[in-house]
Amino acid sequence: MRLPLPLLALVCCALMARQHCAAAGKARHLRWEISNMFWSPDCEEKVVIGINGQFPGPTIRARAGDTVHVQLRNALHTEGVVIHWHGIRQIGTPWADGTAAISQCAINPEETFTYRFVVDKPGTYFYHGHYGMQRAAGLYGSLVVDVAEGEEEPFQYDGELNLLLSDWYHESIHTQMVALSSRPFRWIGEPQSLLINGRGQFNCSLAAAHMQGATNQCAATAANTQCAPVVLPVQPNKTYRLRVASTTSLASLNLAIGNHKLTVVEADGNYVDPFVVDDIDLYSGDSYSVLLTTDQDTSSNYWLSVGVRGRLPKTAPALAVLNYRPNRASDLPALAPPVTPAWDDYGHSKAFTYRIRARAGTPPPPPTAARRIELLNTQNRMDGRIRWSINNVSMVLPATPYLGSLKMGLKSTLAAARPAETFSREYDVTLPPPNPNTTVGDNVYVLAHNTTVDVLLQNANALSRNVSEVHPWHLHGHDFWVLGYGDGAYRGDAADEARLNLRDPPLRNTAVIFPYGWTMLRFVADNPGVWAFHCHIEPHLHMGMGVIFAEAVDLVAKVPNEAVSCGATATALMAGGHL
Repeated sequence: MRLPLPLLALVCCALMARQHCAAAGKARHLRWEISNMFWSPDCEEKVVIGINGQFPGPTIRARAGDTVHVQLRNALHTEGVVIHWHGIRQIGTPWADGTAAISQCAINPEETFTYRFVVDKPGTYFYHGHYGMQRAAGLYGSLVVDVAEGEEEPFQYDGELNLLLSDWYHESIHTQMVALSSRPFRWIGEPQSLLINGRGQFNCSLAAAHMQGATNQCAATAANTQCAPVVLPVQPNKTYRLRVASTTSLASLNLAIGNHKLTVVEADGNYVDPFVVDDIDLYSGDSYSVLLTTDQDTSSNYWLSVGVRGRLPKTAPALAVLNYRPNRASDLPALAPPVTPAWDDYGHSKAFTYRIRARAGTPPPPPTAARRIELLNTQNRMDGRIRWSINNVSMVLPATPYLGSLKMGLKSTLAAARPAETFSREYDVTLPPPNPNTTVGDNVYVLAHNTTVDVLLQNANALSRNVSEVHPWHLHGHDFWVLGYGDGAYRGDAADEARLNLRDPPLRNTAVIFPYGWTMLRFVADNPGVWAFHCHIEPHLHMGMGVIFAEAVDLVAKVPNEAVSCGATATALMAGGHL
């Protein structure tokens, strides 16, 4: 018997109760070709990875409950490609998560693969390459999910602006990957530019040029449409929703708009209790919505400034112009751009981060967890190279995607020794590791279905003394509750437990651990699949900083053959195996 479409929609909603299913969604069909092309993101021509001849890639706009179909052709000449839909939970479609060697095979040159997935809840998201370091080569774009038809946001605004922030290196990603894996180690350094919606200005300070008289290089910048400053047109006395996401390879960022307050209302696709700030910190993988009211002097334009945080900045801030109409966009602001807080002012960073609380009505976390996984983040050496490690094991990925090999029950999938779930409480996080050596492993944690899991992220000193870096961790396939943060080593004593928030912790998909500190997360393993959990800094992931969560893979529906037909899975399928 065939169900009528309205009834079928209700049945689907009942089966996927976690999704926003106010009405049957629409199908959104896209056809993409990914290729290398010449582009000038910061007015210096380089090779970027573009989509349909665009950089950044096309913005996807859909409504909650819609199904997105992306037919993707790989026109890169010599390398595979995948796309990860950052923040989309892929409920029921883990093979569409877009993680090479984890959820799917890389799409080979001249091959086509179709991603199909439901965008189940509204929010500010983005997509990016998840093979090698292709995100750092420009393979990214915005993904905006509006509320379903007939629903409303819990806040009001008159217009919308969308910003995708990134950093940009002049060295190719292939040179960077060789450097990061070389013996002796060669650090890639700081990015040459920061980009706003794919545009930046290398070796040209727009603000200084305006104050001191435009230089020839800065004058040429304005004429180059690929790197001309971004202009945000606004009407006076209106409220705008500013959607902003960070897809940086390395840099942590701070965003401010001259003379304007920002009201934070959304983080990573989840509503938060609104609060007002002068500026916001964004770590790689973060996304926010802030409300901006244009209530300043209407005769002037204003600078939007994006600067580096968490690292000694060797990269100039990126600038855009908030253009109060009817002023001309070419009328540069009279006031100097906002000054980015000192790179190592972690008190400022923590003050912002700790204010993020869930909005009333957000589902609370389960009161207790059945399992705790404690992950010590360290920098180590192996065979003369430098690696990032978790509990002294640096992650390497297999030739056969885990989703396919675990689904088929291939015996060689996982190592016999399972990864450690804790580390010694005697470890001194304020000093370099006493044993700087590490090894490699799969770092796969097998989770029982519907288990509530706590994850402790513990930061530590790197190989050099007095160095501990910021690490933003991103979880695929889930949102998690951020229960709390602390300084120093987590001891699990009464003082640490008192720092945990079970009343209104925010739901996120990306969370930061501050230098020498810890962060506690909680999530429910209710989405069968194989999911990456890793530092979102591109070179850190390349150097092994991540783990894998395998959840109830036996409950995953039939995996499309084309998603995992490589390595041992391809051999098993040819021998008559089934997914």
